[in-house]
Amino acid sequence: MIEQTVEELTPLIGTRPACRTLGVAPATIYRRRRPPAPQPRRPRPKSDRALSAAEREAVLAVLHSERFIDHSPAQVWATLLDEDRYLCSERTMYRVLAEAGEGRQRRDQLSHPAYAKPELLAEKPNEVWTWDITKLLGPAKWTYYYLYVILDVFSRYAVGWTLQYRESASVAEQLIWQAVDQQQIQPHQLTIHADRGSSMTSKPVAFLLADLGITKTHSRPYTSTDNPYSEAQFKTLKYRPGFPKRFESIEHARLFGRQFFDWYNHQHRHSGIGLMTPETVHYGRAETRHAERSRVLTAAYHANPERFVNGAPKPPELPTAAWINKPHTQQHAH
Repeated sequence: MIEQTVEELTPLIGTRPACRTLGVAPATIYRRRRPPAPQPRRPRPKSDRALSAAEREAVLAVLHSERFIDHSPAQVWATLLDEDRYLCSERTMYRVLAEAGEGRQRRDQLSHPAYAKPELLAEKPNEVWTWDITKLLGPAKWTYYYLYVILDVFSRYAVGWTLQYRESASVAEQLIWQAVDQQQIQPHQLTIHADRGSSMTSKPVAFLLADLGITKTHSRPYTSTDNPYSEAQFKTLKYRPGFPKRFESIEHARLFGRQFFDWYNHQHRHSGIGLMTPETVHYGRAETRHAERSRVLTAAYHANPERFVNGAPKPPELPTAAWINKPHTQQHAH
């Protein structure tokens, strides 16, 4: 923009006065007017110390051999040196590979499988559960208690929880079996979702779910959004008034857990389920409660219609579906 202004002023006052006025170096303007012609690049002369074509082929043959195909040049160079062989320097090996278009990682590396994104739909209670484990700080540094929670995705009802000294597949197995028994889950009725922790992917849990006819799914590695309901429930727990920085003992932690889950299931009006309590939705009383709320709001409207400028108020809609990773093509309501 400044150079263009200089060019516009040049016919009027000259190039150098225009440059002084705008604070631009005259050499910059002259260089832009007459850019230097590109100079052809001279080929780099070949050093007398460079490997010959035959020697480069020999180095590549060794690097491509079955013995060294997944070894780094440093490993190859050191191994050959220990065998009283010297072909070239380590840096030259890298240069020969780069000239052959092979400047990439040569080590044999584990290739992880592509993990499918879980897509789970719950349209009623006891159709999809999610479970997870979180650590609670104990009385001293480096001491923890482990809280296991199983949550119904549709109703947000905590169908089972326990608090233990350690993370254990056997504890998870017992908790799942107890929750399935209490909720009277039938074979092929339920899907249980979890992340990829050691307890979640353990054989005892997998065998139990297979015996009970329950489908299991897992989150993708390092993808907390694949298990959003458990994550949100743990956040509700840890942001509750009275949640201590540390628990004095496991009995203290269990007492807090009993109080929290009683409040969470029976008193907490959850924003994700129409401000109903999880128990109300889980045990099929939500529609009756929704009708009662509608009656109260209608009576309030008829008593003072002028206070409701947008018409008769309505209670929040009841949930019809809950997704984990809802596909974009689906039209189900949340």
